[in-house]
Amino acid sequence: MGSCCRGAPAAELFTERAAKRTLARFRRKGPGTLERRMLEAASAGGLEGARVLEIGGGIGALQSELLVAGAASGEIVEVVPAYRPYAEELARERGQQDRVAFRVVDVLEQPDAVEPADVVLMNRVVCCSPDGVALVAAAARLARRTLVLSFPRDVAWVRLAVRALNAGFWALRRSFRTFVHPPAALRAAAEAEGLRIAAHGTQGPWEFVALRRA
Repeated sequence: MGSCCRGAPAAELFTERAAKRTLARFRRKGPGTLERRMLEAASAGGLEGARVLEIGGGIGALQSELLVAGAASGEIVEVVPAYRPYAEELARERGQQDRVAFRVVDVLEQPDAVEPADVVLMNRVVCCSPDGVALVAAAARLARRTLVLSFPRDVAWVRLAVRALNAGFWALRRSFRTFVHPPAALRAAAEAEGLRIAAHGTQGPWEFVALRRA
């Protein structure tokens, strides 16, 4: 599936209006509970001099938090361009504009276009693509030290909620769909690239896992 095929459905849902709301919510509340746990796992072992890459990062909230915590630089990679002005606005507010880059790149379509990073983050991203397992493998290859990702739990009530959500998208004639990928397949994709599980947990309908380079 080419980048235009992946980006176009996402752009139906993740619009400029949605990006603006995301920034406003982050200003009011900061990271949620799931995100705080992911940040803690990403920070283990220290961040001094680290480059952070947030794939599907939207406004780049997580990489911004890691810059506050001591990382040296961050990059947000998105298939949806609507987030760019709001990511740049957040970076300016925090005095990070010289340390943060935002690029529209499909890491599956252009795997060599993204530089590896010490810490790679993917928060609620793999559920947005039928290629979620391949996306985890690509992210793992880019992780020099740590990969932290979150995804829907593979349990009955979450699968039912996702089916209802997708039915709503169908009724609205949107092509975007949400996917529940088998967690074992996601973990195996990262482990095949030399990473090993260092932390794991659940938060409501979400599961997260941190993996580190063996």
